[in-house]
Amino acid sequence: MKFEQIFQNNREWIEEKLKTDSDYFKNLSKGQNPDILYIGCSDSRVTAEELMGMKPGEVFVHRNIANMVPNTDLSAMSVINYAVNHLKVNHIVVCGHYYCTGVKAAMQSADLGLLNPWLRNIRDVYRLYKDELNAIDDEEAKYNRLVELNVQEQCVNVLKTAEVQKACRERRLTVHGWVFDIHSGKLIDLKIDFDKILNEIMEIYRIV
Repeated sequence: MKFEQIFQNNREWIEEKLKTDSDYFKNLSKGQNPDILYIGCSDSRVTAEELMGMKPGEVFVHRNIANMVPNTDLSAMSVINYAVNHLKVNHIVVCGHYYCTGVKAAMQSADLGLLNPWLRNIRDVYRLYKDELNAIDDEEAKYNRLVELNVQEQCVNVLKTAEVQKACRERRLTVHGWVFDIHSGKLIDLKIDFDKILNEIMEIYRIV
């Protein structure tokens, strides 16, 4: 695709929106009131609003390599803070996807330069579940299981933050762990028992 085509696409998109709603952009400019914070992967094949069938203004989105929520990442921490304290979202979704190249890279013994400290977070997940993962003989199944476990651990990282703990207690904010299956297009709810996880970790991670 020629780069200039993007601007033509934009003009056509504006025309299409105005055909159905002449006030579309006027209303869009009034502000946002999303109920969901979506934390997903930067992979170009995975588009947050499209796979959920949501409209602009309905989902607050944060994306990075392998949908990570490390406590040292000020970008992720700031997004969570803003979404919970100011936008007052009631749901936080961490969504990974099968065949994630970030997770795949973390499974390799290779020096990837600047990516090393980021991928180390995924390797830490592997370390936590080494026995389970090493018992899986099929490499693809092991890869996809690590994707799921990484989602679970990033959800735990979300639950460790003060603003999320407070919102869980005061307004029953809910954290969800999902995986997007690129082969089928399906969203899979991992049905992680976060009440159980909260009870197990709060002795150590309770802040408020």
